Amino acid sequence: MSNDSFTEVTSQSYFQRIGGAFKGIVIGIILILVSCVLLFWNEGRAVKRYKTLVEGSKTVISVAADSVDASHEQQLVHLTGMATSDETLTDQELGVSAASVIMLRRTSTMFQWQEKSSTKTEKKLGGSEQQTTTYTYSKVWTEQLIDSSSFKKTEGHQNPANMPFKSRQLTSRQVSVGSFFLSPSLISNITNYEPLTVDGNLALPSGWSGRGQVMNDGFYLGTDPANPQVGDVRISYQVVKPLEVSVIAKQAGDHLQPYQAQAGDAIELLELGVHDAQAMFEQEQQSNTILTWMLRAGGFFLMFIGISMILKPLSVLADVIPAVGSLIETGTGLIAFLLAGILSSLIIAVAWFVFRPLIAILALSLAGGLIFLVVKKLKKGKPIQGASAVQPPPLP
Repeated sequence: MSNDSFTEVTSQSYFQRIGGAFKGIVIGIILILVSCVLLFWNEGRAVKRYKTLVEGSKTVISVAADSVDASHEQQLVHLTGMATSDETLTDQELGVSAASVIMLRRTSTMFQWQEKSSTKTEKKLGGSEQQTTTYTYSKVWTEQLIDSSSFKKTEGHQNPANMPFKSRQLTSRQVSVGSFFLSPSLISNITNYEPLTVDGNLALPSGWSGRGQVMNDGFYLGTDPANPQVGDVRISYQVVKPLEVSVIAKQAGDHLQPYQAQAGDAIELLELGVHDAQAMFEQEQQSNTILTWMLRAGGFFLMFIGISMILKPLSVLADVIPAVGSLIETGTGLIAFLLAGILSSLIIAVAWFVFRPLIAILALSLAGGLIFLVVKKLKKGKPIQGASAVQPPPLP
């Protein structure tokens, strides 16, 4: 694929940089506040989800999927079976149909120009800063329309103003597992797509006759698939066919719906394949743990960026001599990292006292006990005061 590049050199004066750094303090404060809210909320979310899953694992009942037992009405049930649908899904725009499938997805990509940029910053004596930005242009297949009017260099890199066909997904309204019908949210978790072979006798879309072709997996709207041009479109189809699934949800008549636990969260799980109830709950607990640590990391990162922005004026002011400014920037970066770690830990600790006080007290007691043992050990290792004045008798 062809590509080219364009380089632009810009500069900022010392006073412009100072002004920008002080304006960044406001953004830094906002980021710190957002981080605090995120970290505190995440601990509450994690505890509620954990307690909900524990509650569900103790109350869930495994049932047969081939019949509805009224005695389990409104209870949390677990079942396995084939997820099937009797519907025929049709892409009305292009006439592609698939019978007895759960989902039909149309993927439409257009060959377009894409702009990427990389910037190299160089500090100058006196505090100014020079930025050299290189813009690279290449042609790519992408589902999203790229607005070329925002490119730095628009000449020779124009994309079409719109895409003739966009990607879309069709979902069966009724999907059943045995005698039970799945809720829309459960159906959305069935994503085992596989390619759909398109009928070669289908007509090309209106206006594309003579400059496109029907292919096994869809349509190619353009002159030559081996030599794509900007504006060419590829359309392919995938389907989700009937497959075996395991479900945990509330039995409401012959429908499976979200189960509201007393712990405060809802339970509605679906996994592909055959899994027992406890394995599904263990998998969900692992997912909850991973999400909790990802959000903790996100909160820490926001805190670090916020503190870094607040401390930024210090390094900018010292950039009159670039080497000094770089040294201070490294120092403030380390300080921001340490402060972010301390503040994030404090917020999480406060959240633990609110949402899981018993564990917080136990953890604090354990930490206190360890500190006591360390201090006691250090005291035992100290020399006795005045001992140095008592000397052993000289050897003969």
